[in-house]
Amino acid sequence: MGFGAEAVDYRVAWDEQRRVHAARFADEAPDTVILLEHPPVYTAGRRTADSERPLDGTPVIDVDRGGKITWHGPGQLVGYPIQKLPRPVDVVAHVRRLEEALIRTCAEFGLETTRVEGRSGVWVLGDPVEQRPALGGLSLDFDPRLTDDEFDPRLNGPEYAPSNAGQRREDRKIAAIGIRVAKGVTMHGFALNVNPDNKWFDKIIPCGIRDAGVASLANELGRDITIAEVLPVVERHLRDVLENADPKPRVVERTPA
Repeated sequence: MGFGAEAVDYRVAWDEQRRVHAARFADEAPDTVILLEHPPVYTAGRRTADSERPLDGTPVIDVDRGGKITWHGPGQLVGYPIQKLPRPVDVVAHVRRLEEALIRTCAEFGLETTRVEGRSGVWVLGDPVEQRPALGGLSLDFDPRLTDDEFDPRLNGPEYAPSNAGQRREDRKIAAIGIRVAKGVTMHGFALNVNPDNKWFDKIIPCGIRDAGVASLANELGRDITIAEVLPVVERHLRDVLENADPKPRVVERTPA
């Protein structure tokens, strides 16, 4: 829809999502993925807490997707799959398909990524906890992010900044996913960090997660990489995963009472 100098304002893209969503629901349009870049913007999903928003009053757009607060902006490839799913809708399976396409994309560029149990999105795994450097000279057993309910990484400088998670050798998210399903049709989608300035994430608690951070393809690979390079690879893997998947709900095994 627009990249670089033609990056699309978030609200304009949201309006376009709703237009395509209505057309897909009415079977007046096929399954569609909108790909674009946004100017810098913070968006907050329905579960975002006040304690996760920017402290300096930076505007945040509240949206109707799942998940919590995140940032979109230059250097990040955003995708909005608008797809009709069979009922009963299996939201988790849809998220897993998006994750799979992005995991394959990262692998094609030489970066191993994975899922993390209980946390959506695509992740670069850090070192085992016992091998990570200590924070503030303290043992990781005393990491205040985990033991102090009032500890706020937004106020504690680069040592705890999400953008520095790679230096701390912690788990870090390279692609966030937040979706909504209305009338059996998906909206919103994913954001893959290609080469953004990840310091934008330091103003918030990204996705509400305090004990991990954010990553990008460029930083992890240690070389320049552009949206233009990544775009056709993402398109190809999305097409392969979404067109060849069986979107029927997963069979859930039930154990006898």
